[in-house]
Amino acid sequence: MTSIMIHLDSVEKVKSFVNIISVFDGEYDLGSDRYVVDAKSIMGIFSLDLSKPLRLDIHDERELEKVQQKLAEFAITNS
Repeated sequence: MTSIMIHLDSVEKVKSFVNIISVFDGEYDLGSDRYVVDAKSIMGIFSLDLSKPLRLDIHDERELEKVQQKLAEFAITNS
């Protein structure tokens, strides 16, 4: 499993994120504090605190590079 930190601070970003992640097979979870939801569930995502960074857990690493490329606009970098 690989985890990346992302930020979804608007309704448009959430919609775009779900549209992108839904294309990929496999399981993806989003976590905030102790809450974890299915990353493909728009309703689940809106139940999280979107003012904070979210942890995207990628359980199937076969398409890891493609997923990371497609989601680069949401990723939080440590620069």
